[in-house]
Amino acid sequence: MQEITIKIKKKSARQYIQGYPLLTKEAVVAWPDVAEGTVLRLTDEANRFIAKAYHGNQNKGIGWLLTYDAEQALDQAFFVTLFKEAFAQRQAFFHDEATTAFRIFNGEGDGLGGLTVDYYDGFLVLQWYSNGIYKWKQMLVAALKRAIDTRGIYEKRRFDEKGQYLESDDFLEGETAPEPLIVKENGINYAVYLNDGAMTGIFLDQRDVRKTICDTYAAGRTVLNTFSYTGAFSIAAAFGGAAHTTNVDVANRSIPKTREQFSVNELDPTAHTIMAEDVFQYFKYANRKALAFDMVILDPPSFARTKKTTFSVAKDYGKLLEESIAITNPNGIIVASTNYAGYGMEKFKQVVQEAFQHQGRKYRIVEQFTLPADFATRSSFKEGNYLKVLFLEVE
Repeated sequence: MQEITIKIKKKSARQYIQGYPLLTKEAVVAWPDVAEGTVLRLTDEANRFIAKAYHGNQNKGIGWLLTYDAEQALDQAFFVTLFKEAFAQRQAFFHDEATTAFRIFNGEGDGLGGLTVDYYDGFLVLQWYSNGIYKWKQMLVAALKRAIDTRGIYEKRRFDEKGQYLESDDFLEGETAPEPLIVKENGINYAVYLNDGAMTGIFLDQRDVRKTICDTYAAGRTVLNTFSYTGAFSIAAAFGGAAHTTNVDVANRSIPKTREQFSVNELDPTAHTIMAEDVFQYFKYANRKALAFDMVILDPPSFARTKKTTFSVAKDYGKLLEESIAITNPNGIIVASTNYAGYGMEKFKQVVQEAFQHQGRKYRIVEQFTLPADFATRSSFKEGNYLKVLFLEVE
């Protein structure tokens, strides 16, 4: 495999030596015109070896570091070892009969930025985040198959020239999964579709949050689930004894998807409210009807556009939270969540504090979550631990 030597600026070299995995153009002395997928040999300005990386344009980076061993060949055997080490870290999940869907390889957290692998009851879903890593597909899929037995493999290409999801048929090889495929999470069933666009029907990084809602906070409460997607939080709440759930998402397809999630758990979907509506319009409706809830769940996309409105976490999360506070009963719980990479946890807490001040209400943080154990992260790359969830008790 072709290797190109790249010099790293003195001020950046220490950062990479200490384990920072994302290569940025700003760190490079002179960036040559090289094809994505090229192996990069990084040296400092005195030509001392730092690491080997590969070139792949992803978000703010131009590649990921792979090894600090100058003699290490980046061949199939290297990646077999990398995958096996990651899978060994997830043995508790593989042996948990109550949970059959989880992440088995988490990009840079497991040593290979740009690729994640999720496990759905024996089926694998690969997500490629750059054209650079996708060029290594043949070798990486072969390494995966040597490291783990699979029923079938699917892929999601999460890149194109604009960095958006690239639509394609997602089935790769092996057995095709049933539609829906029923997976378990902490004993609860979820219907997922592995060949249905960018998302499968459940966000695996929220597993611990759903369990906490179910086990600790749902019993006897009325629940408003905003940006509800397929209603996964509501299923967990219903299992935990929630009195009623209201599910609001702007997408029409969320209605049959949510009904299906209730049905695969033998719960009556007609006993719950499921509607396609803009969340901010629903807040206006709730205020007009003097509706209030014991629990409000806020897990919006980082950015969303409808015909009438544009929502971004950076600009609008505080407003979203204020609207939620206004319809939360005393001693109610707001589950405030975001995967927006532009917020660290402290910034997110600041947004929360300001929203409550504007509403003249007091609160306390009763639970706090970041990514679960299967979503491995590096202490040297705090941006990789993107999930921030706060359970807020409204006083």
